[in-house]
Amino acid sequence: MRLISFAGRGIMVGALHNNEVVMLDSVADDMLSLIEMGPSGLKRARQVIAEGMPRDMLPLDQVKLLAPLPRLSKNIVCLGMNYVEHAYESMRAKGLPEKLPEHPVFFTKATTTVNHPEGGIPLDSAITQQLDWEVELAFIIGQRGKNIKRADAMRYVWGYTIINDISARDLQNRHNQFFKGKSLDGSCPMGPCILTADEVPNPAELGLRLRVNGVTKQESVVGDLIFDIPTIIETLSQGQTLEPGDIIATGTPSGVGMGRTPQEWLQVGDVVEAEIDKIGVLRNTVVKA
Repeated sequence: MRLISFAGRGIMVGALHNNEVVMLDSVADDMLSLIEMGPSGLKRARQVIAEGMPRDMLPLDQVKLLAPLPRLSKNIVCLGMNYVEHAYESMRAKGLPEKLPEHPVFFTKATTTVNHPEGGIPLDSAITQQLDWEVELAFIIGQRGKNIKRADAMRYVWGYTIINDISARDLQNRHNQFFKGKSLDGSCPMGPCILTADEVPNPAELGLRLRVNGVTKQESVVGDLIFDIPTIIETLSQGQTLEPGDIIATGTPSGVGMGRTPQEWLQVGDVVEAEIDKIGVLRNTVVKA
């Protein structure tokens, strides 16, 4: 299933089906509630879709999509330098020796970064002049767990979505860590949907790409990750409880603006499209903050 949040009577949850939105308000009040219901919630959602009652249907073109999880209780967990070529381009951009990380590099983005599938990406030139793009596959945790073994890790994945990890590189370098440069308001477009895990038997086969004004800047496959999803879950859950609704972004491939010669930065009016097979396309325009 391709599950969405959309604007209706407040924030509503639905499923995409044949260019229509099937409302799932009879199943759950919002996406997090649906995730917390576990397999029973997905079973009920499938029943509503199969029944296809007209009262539950809306034309897709009449719906305003929101980020699948518009309101988060925790920061978004992200991985840095998790594709080989991106790790190398990051080191080169900083004038450091090219080497790969020995362990997953975790950082977080604030909850206020969440942006919608067609939301404007704010750019305040008084704050940053080096706004960069990063297409990433993100996965959503579906059940509570701690000290999860690699062999069991994929059972904890509820679904997948796209994140564009918009980054202010000048702030990132100035503060010598990731959080501030990654946490400007609206710097995490997310969506357009959550694709449930049963639809992705092998996430390594998913292709991902990013375009700026129609020009491809990034293109790779999830199979090129240095640390794969089971390794991420096993490592992150050591001594730390993962909970339903936690979002973990797996990292970005090479081709970011920071790594280009000359370097490229987003400007007001640029249209950024982040795309992953089966999930869809995030299409956001950079706007003056």
